[in-house]
Amino acid sequence: MSDSIASRIENALWGAFIGDALAMPVHWFYSTDHIREQFPSGIDQYYPAPHPHPDSFMVGSSYQPDIEKAKACGRNFDILHEHARFYRTSYSDFKFKLDDREGEHGNETTSLEDRIHYHHGLQSGESTLGAGLLRLLIRSVVSGGGYSQDGFMQDFIGYMTTPCDNSDPYTEIYLRRWFENYSLGIAPENCAEQQRQVWSIDSVGGLIRPLALSLLNPDNQFIALGMAITHQQLTHRSEVVSSGLGVLVPALLRLVNGSDPQDVFKDLLAQLPSPAISGDELFKAYREHDGPGNIPADEAWRLHMSFLKEGAETRSTDYFATACYVEQALPLMAKLGKEHDCGLISTLRANAEMGGDSVHRGLVLGLLLAAGSSEVPEEWITGLKDHEALREEIRQFAALAASGTGHLTK
Repeated sequence: MSDSIASRIENALWGAFIGDALAMPVHWFYSTDHIREQFPSGIDQYYPAPHPHPDSFMVGSSYQPDIEKAKACGRNFDILHEHARFYRTSYSDFKFKLDDREGEHGNETTSLEDRIHYHHGLQSGESTLGAGLLRLLIRSVVSGGGYSQDGFMQDFIGYMTTPCDNSDPYTEIYLRRWFENYSLGIAPENCAEQQRQVWSIDSVGGLIRPLALSLLNPDNQFIALGMAITHQQLTHRSEVVSSGLGVLVPALLRLVNGSDPQDVFKDLLAQLPSPAISGDELFKAYREHDGPGNIPADEAWRLHMSFLKEGAETRSTDYFATACYVEQALPLMAKLGKEHDCGLISTLRANAEMGGDSVHRGLVLGLLLAAGSSEVPEEWITGLKDHEALREEIRQFAALAASGTGHLTK
């Protein structure tokens, strides 16, 4: 396979890490006014996570592993470590007061001075946990000479339960539910939560590692998509995430194989449906229930699985909600790419400044945009923390993928 494909795979992975770090300081800012207040020049460089985060409701999130069963099974359950103080857990004290409500979703939260940023403590150019788990997959593939599901799961459990391996306090709900199930003695391959039980399992974050894994078979969409969906199911049992991979994996592999990015993004947008309930209407339903977690399952299904006959290409970017849901995020990302002529940095900046789940959108957008780019600006690479070690890991992964053997499970 040509060196150009290996180069585009390297570019794609760099794009993901750049999109992550660029959006990190404004992740989950739902008010664009708040973004402009804290970053009057826009997101024109890597910034550290600011404090306070005006739209944050991370503090007080729940993590309730079964301590006794975990100990009886010999399983580690602490995935929060020094960040446990921000969560209501079954094994730590919670000392914050939740006496206010966040504006968009209506979730209970702390007073403004205690609204800890989701990525509290991360510095300029530093990766979030989502990017850290992408890097974990890269290292797992490189060290094993190919992808191994069992090998990845062992690495995943070890990474999450080892203190100091992760400096990011934001632990998504899919991870907390996964390890709650793990604490019960459930087999690792069956620990993933279902979208029908927790709607946030339908999240952009579920696309990232499966998309990267599809790069191991750049000349065979048939195998690449199957591997991606199987890997997705390890952590995200979501119909919508699977549907998203169904359109994104072919798009990513077209880009890696040299297709014109603007043609790919145009085609991607034409394939995507337009959600019937979006933007302010969706957030209004959340507020009326004092947070999306209080919405009955049948109503949540209606809110997220109703689509218009008109496709997403007929809607403006302002129509789509900026929360984590795949059916909202994919058309938004496709439109951003199209509006910014698929420019890597210009599109990733616009994505960050849209707010909401900008980090996970940035990871996916970065993969796509950089796969179609001839080069990634070096200053954005060297601005990333630990870029030297990351460079070698990315190089080895791309070489293995381009060899045509990295998809063979061990």
